[in-house]
Amino acid sequence: MSPRAAAARYVAFLRAINVGGHTVKMDRLRGEFEALRFRDVATFIASGNVLFSAGATADPATLESTIERRLHKALGYEVATFVRSPEELAALVRDEPWPDRDPGTTLWTGFVKSAIDADVRDRLRALCSEVEDVDARGRHVYWLRRRLEMAVLRTGAKIDKALGGPVTFRNVTTVRKLAAMMSDRGT
Repeated sequence: MSPRAAAARYVAFLRAINVGGHTVKMDRLRGEFEALRFRDVATFIASGNVLFSAGATADPATLESTIERRLHKALGYEVATFVRSPEELAALVRDEPWPDRDPGTTLWTGFVKSAIDADVRDRLRALCSEVEDVDARGRHVYWLRRRLEMAVLRTGAKIDKALGGPVTFRNVTTVRKLAAMMSDRGT
């Protein structure tokens, strides 16, 4: 991408970049994104959140597969990648369910590749209990935890199974901060 080419800002949410015995330093991760000719690359906390600029006409699905191929080649293992635009993050924060939830709860946002259909949404909602709620909108899963118990810890695997594909979760506080960072850049 030439320095004068129009660019759009994105954030990539990487699944399991630093788990299972794998450790990737954030400077190396930034280098891998820069090698793809992305600009303005920055990482946010060491949990696989990468902000970057790409061509204004870039397709998020194409960006995801490009990043996944690069990371697989560079790191030797698969890293599921979920790309979102500033507009998508702003909508995700604006439209989050349970806006009046108790301050003692924890809300996690899960990122998936494609829109969740009604059957999958029903399977996710079936996971709700007195200690947690699960819902989905578009390409996002929302997981509200009222308290942490062993049953809640097992729900993550059940969500993966219900979705039938990869998902990566971030605390809503992290998502809000990323949305604000992208908004502050005027994108």
